[in-house]
Amino acid sequence: MKALVALILLVQLPVHKAVPAATPAPLGCDDPESEAAAEAAVNYINDHSRHGYKFALNRIENIRVLPQELNNDVIFLELDLLETTCHILSPTPLANCTVRSFTEHAVEGDCDVKLQKLGGKFSVLASKCHSHADSSEDVLQLCPDCPLLASLNNTEVLTTVTAALSDHNSKTADAFLRLLEIGRARIQHHPVHTVSVEFAVAATNCSAAEAKDNGKACQLLPDDQSNFGFCTATQVTQPSQDLRVDCQLYGHQVPTPDPGVTYSQQGQDTSTGLVPSVVQGFTNHNLRFSHNNPVASESSSSEFPVLSAKAVAKRAVAEVAQHDKVPRPVGFVPPPPPCPGKIRHFKI
Repeated sequence: MKALVALILLVQLPVHKAVPAATPAPLGCDDPESEAAAEAAVNYINDHSRHGYKFALNRIENIRVLPQELNNDVIFLELDLLETTCHILSPTPLANCTVRSFTEHAVEGDCDVKLQKLGGKFSVLASKCHSHADSSEDVLQLCPDCPLLASLNNTEVLTTVTAALSDHNSKTADAFLRLLEIGRARIQHHPVHTVSVEFAVAATNCSAAEAKDNGKACQLLPDDQSNFGFCTATQVTQPSQDLRVDCQLYGHQVPTPDPGVTYSQQGQDTSTGLVPSVVQGFTNHNLRFSHNNPVASESSSSEFPVLSAKAVAKRAVAEVAQHDKVPRPVGFVPPPPPCPGKIRHFKI
């Protein structure tokens, strides 16, 4: 009888069901963790680029976090970047590099980056980037007299680069410089016909004086002595002839080729970093490369999820609207959608 009573009492006891853990709120594009991930991604992209200029973060378009296990997340980022005035070979830290102004015919980079956050540290697993210049119409609408980007294989551009490098080498007692690549070129037709160029150079094993007699025999310095630099030049052809050149050497730096980097540039071998030849046919630095980190640990697919930033923003607005069905105090301002994030410089 006692056993029966105990069984009846046990059946009558309330059953407490396990309450599932609350799903964490989606990470916003302007959250500190998102910005930390974006900073790691941008630094990684610049560290693994071998051509053109360093890029700075302009906006986080989207972020998606896939928890793997304790203290281990995979993060997918969509980033908008802007070209700076620092060449990729420049030792200047990115924080000290100036983002090119809109009127300089700005160049935007679009990147998809996959990272792993393990034990609080970020590592990039894969990245895909491409870049494009702002439309000429947008630039001219704001600045009708501003010169536009010109093709790097334009005859006037190549002539100006050749003249500028020759002029510098003829006036220096230091090392004879060779061209690595043309980074930028702009041509202004009115009121004065002006060609402006920017190009990367490298010191050779000859002095400028020695090169006068046997310039073709001058070779680039080996890695343990390499010395890269950057030149800007402006040539006025009409109404008068005037050439101004400024070249600065950075000092010894060793570019480290990365076997995980693949580039998509026409007519140029990029397998071992920069090569002393002109990049042909591009109006701006081409950030189009893919990279898979061969040493990073990874526990999920390396493919990037197709997730529209607009869809995320629309969903966030819908969630806010759903919450707003509950009466709110007067003056209540609904939170902004988590993505896309703020624009740090300007929108292209």
